[in-house]
Amino acid sequence: MSDISNDISNESGNENSSSDSDITVVHLMRHGEVDNPAGVLYGRLPDYHLSELGRKMADRVAEHLAGRDIRYVVASPLERARETAEPIAAPHSLDVASDDRLIEAANVFQGKTFGVGDGAMKRPANWRHLVNPFRPSWGEPYIEQVVRMMAALGAARDAARGREAVCVSHQLPIWVVRSFVERRRLWHDPRKRQCTLASLTSFTYEGDTLVSVGYTEPARELVPAHLLAGAKPVKGGARGFGA
Repeated sequence: MSDISNDISNESGNENSSSDSDITVVHLMRHGEVDNPAGVLYGRLPDYHLSELGRKMADRVAEHLAGRDIRYVVASPLERARETAEPIAAPHSLDVASDDRLIEAANVFQGKTFGVGDGAMKRPANWRHLVNPFRPSWGEPYIEQVVRMMAALGAARDAARGREAVCVSHQLPIWVVRSFVERRRLWHDPRKRQCTLASLTSFTYEGDTLVSVGYTEPARELVPAHLLAGAKPVKGGARGFGA
């Protein structure tokens, strides 16, 4: 763990000194609902945009954050993240920056359905990708996600010193970096991620030191019940784990 922590520190480090009295909050926001009628795992594929409901979710969070001291808004390069970030930035007269480190995790199953009850686990062609859930063997290693997400958090913290930043990203990278800082194992049951659509996972820093993590769901009343954290998955519900 110490070697990994050192690597992350080096990756997310900066040349700016700051007072320990600086309090900065970086909100990692998951994007809103995506228009995905086929229920595929869209991953990093282009041209997946917010649904009408997803835009309402983004607007609701924008209202929630309108009175906050937001200085910096940045998004994953994927369309659904940028579309979520735009109404967040608007009340603060900010442009939306882009950070590739906030992108969704790579996944060999993107473009396919892979949900409860669709028979994906029974297909021999998929077995070689499922041999190691601890890494995981079907996509970007968890620790690589942690390294890049910690670096993105550090950059946002530096851009918003003494104020607040919003980084719009995706469910798995947000949950993995939160698990890391809260000292939980990185491998997990996807159904138990506490990272609902349009939720905010908020990291508070004193100077460069991360001191607390909080979680809120400003758009909770707009989120379909089966997509809330801990909800029982529905048959064919690949879209329920939409990134």
